[in-house]
Amino acid sequence: MKRNLRSFLAVAIAASLTACNSANNAVDVASVSSNAYMCDSTLMTKADDLRIYQIMVESFVNGDDAIGHGTGYGTSHHKGDLQGIIDSLDYIESLGVNAIWLTPIFDSIPVDGQDHWADRLDATGYFTSNYFAVDPRFGTMEQAKELVQKAHEKGLYVFFDGVFGHHKDNVVPSPQGRLPVGDSNPVSYPESLAFYQEVATYWIEELKIDGWRLDQAYQVPTEAWTAIRASVDDASKSVTYVNAEGETVNPLGYMVAEIWNNENYIKETGYGAEGDPALCSAFDFPVRYRVVETFAANENGVGNKGGKWLNEGMNLHSLYPSHAQPNLMLGNHDLVRFGDLLQRGNIASPEQAEYWERHKAALSFQAAYSGPITLYYGEEIGDELEGYAHKVEQDCAVRGLCDDHVARTSANIDGITVDLNAKQSDLKHYVSQLMALRAAHPALSRGERINIVANETVYVDHKQADDDVLVYMVSTSSHQDTVVLKASEIASEGQLVDLMTGKVYSTLNGEYQISLAPFEAKFLSIEQPSAAGLTKVVTAAAASSLMGEGFMAQCDNPVVEGTGPVGKTLYVVGDFVDAGWKHKSNRAYSYVGDNTYQVVVDEQAGAFRMQYASKDWSPQFTADGLELSPGKVANLKRGGYGKDTAVTLPETGKYVWSLKFSDSGDPEQLMVSKCP
Repeated sequence: MKRNLRSFLAVAIAASLTACNSANNAVDVASVSSNAYMCDSTLMTKADDLRIYQIMVESFVNGDDAIGHGTGYGTSHHKGDLQGIIDSLDYIESLGVNAIWLTPIFDSIPVDGQDHWADRLDATGYFTSNYFAVDPRFGTMEQAKELVQKAHEKGLYVFFDGVFGHHKDNVVPSPQGRLPVGDSNPVSYPESLAFYQEVATYWIEELKIDGWRLDQAYQVPTEAWTAIRASVDDASKSVTYVNAEGETVNPLGYMVAEIWNNENYIKETGYGAEGDPALCSAFDFPVRYRVVETFAANENGVGNKGGKWLNEGMNLHSLYPSHAQPNLMLGNHDLVRFGDLLQRGNIASPEQAEYWERHKAALSFQAAYSGPITLYYGEEIGDELEGYAHKVEQDCAVRGLCDDHVARTSANIDGITVDLNAKQSDLKHYVSQLMALRAAHPALSRGERINIVANETVYVDHKQADDDVLVYMVSTSSHQDTVVLKASEIASEGQLVDLMTGKVYSTLNGEYQISLAPFEAKFLSIEQPSAAGLTKVVTAAAASSLMGEGFMAQCDNPVVEGTGPVGKTLYVVGDFVDAGWKHKSNRAYSYVGDNTYQVVVDEQAGAFRMQYASKDWSPQFTADGLELSPGKVANLKRGGYGKDTAVTLPETGKYVWSLKFSDSGDPEQLMVSKCP
């Protein structure tokens, strides 16, 4: 299907144009098929300031006990509904967010005799039968309209969840009589394009929603995303509503992709090429993992990272095309809650101050992020599933305790379902302060970021948008620290003012000395920016060589006879764009003598995770510490599920991957080194 897809797409769009009247918001075929449909700059500027609150509908709040699925994945009541969201709008507004995203509310019609797994899947909404009706177990179309209208009145955009790549087997035709084509998962494009264009525009026209979160966006070809995006833009311009300020406005038309992978894959399957945009925004899964690995530990227990790790991830945004607009989240309905990660990593529990300090640090980083951000319900109060950190694996799916279910807990909404305790209330207040800062300071939401300090204990950014100039800093350590900033380094000729506390910092001998408590964050306004501006600092790390030394760094070692100490052929297996965790022949190691195996591969720049394994995954190996730096030798050890080596290759080029073993086949060392 990829071959000649653009010509097929043009035919499909043209057919859609012929079949549809103006109410269907069809777009000019020439603008799409000529690669000229660019991202709307006005929309993107508004989207930078999005502060989205994600709601898993079935597990959120039970507002009507007469309805509800009553089953589902996770440990919630499984009785969530639209009325529960309506009842919670005041609480959501109090957080300072300006948008909500609802997981799918479309009707998932049960099939006679379906098992309990299908019932649970229906509750998620992610396998829809009728894309043009509200699931009666969630509520009615009238309630959906009421929800959108009341949210708009409170200054909240509303985004629905678009599942445009798969559906339930009993899918219902659209009002125009269309159906998706091909298998149910995934469907075929371009044949299904007209159906999903109708879905995408229907809810904008009927309810005036402000756009879509796009589930498993990689299932839809980029050319089709361009066409769907154009239809969404056109539909958004065709209707209006009155916002909280009494202004008549169009729906925003924002679309954000879920592509759970690295930067290169997100670019390839979501953003598209420079000058040929597919989608304009995607969730920043790569930086999400780095934030979690810095302030907690990821789902595989990897943590204890620092400011350097954060900065490296942010710098990889350079791999994206210029139209890319990453959206940073900490969690969602498929990830483990930050609070549960802290406990499972034996880092901190809710009884300890560090639990709340680490939450604040991670949330502050999100607040300082240039681009849209998304909070998952419960993060604002440090929510967690009690006892989850000590769960056992047996029957975990049935009990709703697996990693992709754990965050689907009943919502704890102050004054609606619970009364918050003092620590929860304090964190909620802090989140409200952060959101107010983002709303008041465009340097946070859309400012140019220039990193000033990135080491194992501190991360410091200079942020500027027009005349709004500030410094964001956060401790990545459990120890007290003092950050010394030269006035010249941050282009400041006056005082710094703490935007949270009002404290003023003046220079002493041209330097600011700023104390940071463990995991404390500060937002400092530069009251008198230097007229000369700021010069980007070239750090020693950025200038370090990617080439190692010695036998394992040589790219021209000849293959020698024999198999060496390992009897099976090993491969570099990882999330490379050209591999996708498959054993590829161009990534197969050869024996070069001295108990060493090597393979030279053309690599794209990016951050990757991998292991070194035979085709049957026995044996498999990884780096001790699960991290590898180009040009440096690391210790090799036996791997296993979830024990992936992380490496960042800052430059595209040829690299040699080397593994060294003992005479008896025990793992000893590994290296990746750039070839001359």
